[in-house]
Amino acid sequence: MATRSRRGPDKSPRRPSSPGRAPSRDWNTVALGPLTGRWVLAGKDGRLTAYARTEGGLLRWTEQAPGGPGWSGPDLFPADGLTDLTVGQGPDGYAHFAGRRRTRADGAETVTYHHAVQYQSGRPMGPWESLGTLYRNPDMSHRGGPPAVAVDAQGTPHVFVRNAGRGVHVRRQDKKGNWAAWEDLRGSKAFEGICASCGDDGRVRLAAPGEKGLSLWAQSGPGGPLEKGEDVPYLAQDGSVRTLETAPGRVTHFWHAADGSGVFAYREGAGVMALGGGPAYGAVAAVRALVDGYDCTVLAHRTVGGRTALAAYPTEHEAAGLWWTEIGEECLDSPALAVDAHGLVVIASISARGELLVNRQKDGSALSLGRWQRF
Repeated sequence: MATRSRRGPDKSPRRPSSPGRAPSRDWNTVALGPLTGRWVLAGKDGRLTAYARTEGGLLRWTEQAPGGPGWSGPDLFPADGLTDLTVGQGPDGYAHFAGRRRTRADGAETVTYHHAVQYQSGRPMGPWESLGTLYRNPDMSHRGGPPAVAVDAQGTPHVFVRNAGRGVHVRRQDKKGNWAAWEDLRGSKAFEGICASCGDDGRVRLAAPGEKGLSLWAQSGPGGPLEKGEDVPYLAQDGSVRTLETAPGRVTHFWHAADGSGVFAYREGAGVMALGGGPAYGAVAAVRALVDGYDCTVLAHRTVGGRTALAAYPTEHEAAGLWWTEIGEECLDSPALAVDAHGLVVIASISARGELLVNRQKDGSALSLGRWQRF
């Protein structure tokens, strides 16, 4: 029977209970966990940037030079009252953020959505712009879920939200910077943790776990309408889905099974594939990189014990098998994977103390890691 999966226990760092135990830095620079989406991004200048949420805003760390190893930050950017912060990136390198704000007036609760942009690595963010509510009816507007954001080949941001009917709404910006009205993409029985992405083919895609399995939408071409595909009848843990372009115009979806049986993947033409990994929490991180000269897919996730598990295999050759290895210390929520300016795999997580932890591949000859750095 299809049942809704539940998120794991709250692992957020706690505010010190006495002055004698206060941290050495301001509480607003202590990360409460990463942003949702791909929270480590490569800018046009080759530098990586990591984003996390904190009390009253978001934190940002930026590589001091392409390929590191040093990072600056954390820099604090206020986002008063905004929760469920997420990030996406377009081909122009701009980082787009979306968040949800709940307000209460005259006994009624209203949920609004907001959007902001960072145009260059290490530069300030632009102002937060309101995208309004999903519905005019206040009894329905407060039931909107957390946002997800994807940016197409033309740099057009798309903000997706699980709606009151448990389908999905999207709002997109045009070339002049104007936002179209919220559009209902239909669907039903979706969970809140939806995943939006855009590949090198310029097509935006959406994957939503739900009670019927994994629901998929995709543009038939860049800039076109999002069309719903067939549901994949496998139950995914809420918030665990990640999509990766694994061939030109072709994507693979990864998720944690709702019953804790491990990581699964789906690709059109290949069906559903079991990838092992055991029970886990949060989103699966995925990136393509050269390992021993081969195009490989590298995966990472947070185990139920709180540590990061890492695996790799030749891209689209899941039958070759993969082995999961636990690395690092206890982390908050999902790790991130990226490829740096030297083509090396970088893995990042937020420590239980609210710091950024970074490790990177020693060289391209194997997926061996160096020492963890703490920022």
